[in-house]
Amino acid sequence: MSASLLFTFVALYFLILLIVAYFTSRNAGNNTFFIGNKNSNWMLVAFGMIGTSLSGVTFVSVPGSVGGDAFAYFQITIGYFIGYLAIAFVLLPLYYRLNLTSIYNYLNTRLGFHSYKTGASFFILSRTLGATARLYLVVKILQDAILSQFNIPFGVTTLIILLMILLYTYEGGVKTIVWTDTLQTTCMLAGLVICVVYILQQMNLTLATGLDAMNSAGYSKIFFTDANDKLFFVKQILAGAFITITMTGMDQEMMQKNISVKTLKDAQKNVVVLSFIMLFVILLFLFLGGLLHLYAREIGINDTGDKLFPAVALNHMPPMVSIIFIIALISALFPSADGAITALTSSFCIDILGMQRNEEWTDEKKKKIRQRVHLSFAVLFLALVMIFKWVNNPSMIGLILTIASYTYGPLLGLFSFGILTKRTLNEKMVPYICLGAPIICFALDKYQNVFFGEFHIGLELLIINGLLTFLGLLAISKKKQLEPTTV
Repeated sequence: MSASLLFTFVALYFLILLIVAYFTSRNAGNNTFFIGNKNSNWMLVAFGMIGTSLSGVTFVSVPGSVGGDAFAYFQITIGYFIGYLAIAFVLLPLYYRLNLTSIYNYLNTRLGFHSYKTGASFFILSRTLGATARLYLVVKILQDAILSQFNIPFGVTTLIILLMILLYTYEGGVKTIVWTDTLQTTCMLAGLVICVVYILQQMNLTLATGLDAMNSAGYSKIFFTDANDKLFFVKQILAGAFITITMTGMDQEMMQKNISVKTLKDAQKNVVVLSFIMLFVILLFLFLGGLLHLYAREIGINDTGDKLFPAVALNHMPPMVSIIFIIALISALFPSADGAITALTSSFCIDILGMQRNEEWTDEKKKKIRQRVHLSFAVLFLALVMIFKWVNNPSMIGLILTIASYTYGPLLGLFSFGILTKRTLNEKMVPYICLGAPIICFALDKYQNVFFGEFHIGLELLIINGLLTFLGLLAISKKKQLEPTTV
């Protein structure tokens, strides 16, 4: 596959993104950047969030995981469905009632200033690490497939991609992203379907006979019933539900798009529709994974895990299908990276710098500060991608979910405490509780053979982390005193 041809199509694709950004960012201000003037179309948001929820890691890692874990990831997806319903009917009504720009303002309103700052800080940490891990995986594939043939270093490739993202998010923010995510999700799903159809044709299979072949090879097993196994279905479903509640419902990047929709009813429709679509899309990714492993075995490919899909698509498919794969991969990359940088900029400006509370700053000054923060996060992304290159983890989806278990646990505990109790906190102790819970979880995970024997802790570490945070907050809380009544 010609690197020059791939590069040409990537450049054309990016040009289309710039055109979309130009038309959506005209007359854009801070309110446009942060919440799209609260005028986003719910159907566009729902469709575009598929790409944001999946990312390039899902595009590559989920099919690659089928060789070792079969269809076990669908257990987590069932949990996702439950989590989306909780977001639609518990969290969204809360956010809309308070008319929030940053969802972490809820913590300020309910628990206090220290809880608010702690929650926002954990989001910034978690989303920065998670987004750069996703970015690293796709940059590495693009580097190996295209840029290395032009002798362009990995760091320069990363810089180019980040500059592309900055160019089309710099002014329009959320308003632009809602539209670019729609385009990118379309390309990603089209690439997924085309790759499935191509492999089926090459192997002379139908959907039914393909599933039979996967079943015979042991790739199609969904439910795992060994309670000690990390893939035990109860643990996976519970983990999936809480991963969605935290990584979507308590995540500024994901909720920023939802609360940009005009009404609560439309935002709820967006999330419910998304929950059903995700079931089908993830199942299709797993089906593709089974096909890839069968096809690789047939033609003698030894690559596994994250390397399998790129190896088949770029080296054993016609040039046009390889181009579609690259475009689909980039389409999976951009929604997770552009939304992350935008949401991190919003959270840092609103939650850490207090931009909305500072009435002395003019709109022009706020815009300049917001643009500098936006650039700063792009530089930070560049540095962290280089660190991930040095670490070189074989399965990025496993690393991302592990990061989430440690960093979203305190957010789960904070929001749960605020929603489920009416108690007040000793505010100064909140940061220590939220730091202590992940440290305890790290010890439990590292020495789990000592503590639990054959029982293996997997993704439910997130739930344990949230529970420890909740119990710690309960320990430093007291009953809320009633307001004195006047006669």
